[in-house]
Amino acid sequence: MLSARNLFQEILDNDESFRLFCSIAAGGESQGGWENGRIAALAPWSQRALAPKIARHGADEDKHGRIFHALLKRRGLRPAEVPHETDYTMLLEKHGIGLSHEQLKRDEQLTELDIITYLAHSRVTEQRASEQMELLLRHFADHPDLGRAVKMISQDEDNHLAYCHEELLRFARSGHGRTIQRILRECALTEIRVYRDVSLAVMYHMGRILGWPRTKAAVLAAGILGVYAYERLAGWRRMVSLELPERRDPLGGPATPAPEYA
Repeated sequence: MLSARNLFQEILDNDESFRLFCSIAAGGESQGGWENGRIAALAPWSQRALAPKIARHGADEDKHGRIFHALLKRRGLRPAEVPHETDYTMLLEKHGIGLSHEQLKRDEQLTELDIITYLAHSRVTEQRASEQMELLLRHFADHPDLGRAVKMISQDEDNHLAYCHEELLRFARSGHGRTIQRILRECALTEIRVYRDVSLAVMYHMGRILGWPRTKAAVLAAGILGVYAYERLAGWRRMVSLELPERRDPLGGPATPAPEYA
């Protein structure tokens, strides 16, 4: 039976597919850690109170990268080279979403609009991350290797999403509502295309490693394209709504430590 659980289990049971899975995840999280660290360092004076939360966001992402590397190490595996077509974070940047690495490498203070752009981009991508981790949590919370990692990362991603809602609502109350909605819509429509392309690329590489027959690969590709069709029609709207989160000030404290094995 072709289910999400069986598909993930097949990937986890094979060393090479698990190696690629963890390497892709670790690379994206590490990039996010660096980006948030730079944004925190370059935050404008008017938003210096936000800088510790941005830094906490980055520390969480960096921690996630170390967790995925630790999972590889536990199985005696070295990180794999990540195919460029599976690099979600860099492809988003290539399509003009978020703040560019070129900008973040310069020692120039950011503007309030830059911070709003960063938060809107994060609102969209953290929605995706939260949903993906919720899926893994549903199926692998009790997994002997992944369980603790999945629980911790899922909790962190939910906190990140809540933080984005909270801060964007603060900016909306100060008169930036239309700008926020414009940027959110642009980000969401671009993200769903990039996510479709990355998903197809990841499934191609996994299928090559695991020797999937053409029929199975075709069914999975059709599923990915079906999700994209739904998201292009209406699903993207879940990524642009803003509401006061139940978790208040979710990034107001220090980052939680990684599991001992990490």
